[in-house]
Amino acid sequence: MVDSTTPPTPLPRGIGRPATAALALAGITTLDDVRGVDPDELLRLHGVGPKAIRVLREALAATG
Repeated sequence: MVDSTTPPTPLPRGIGRPATAALALAGITTLDDVRGVDPDELLRLHGVGPKAIRVLREALAATG
């Protein structure tokens, strides 16, 4: 659980520039924003592909 004293976790750089831009346009700018979003919904964003989803899942797993 994230509280107001915990700094937001940035998106991992390994997802690539196109995926980062697509997520930002959708209002997703931190790893915490990704939690609870359906991966299929993320895949519908132009620039987000299977590699980005894999990297995001790994980052989420690493942060708990």
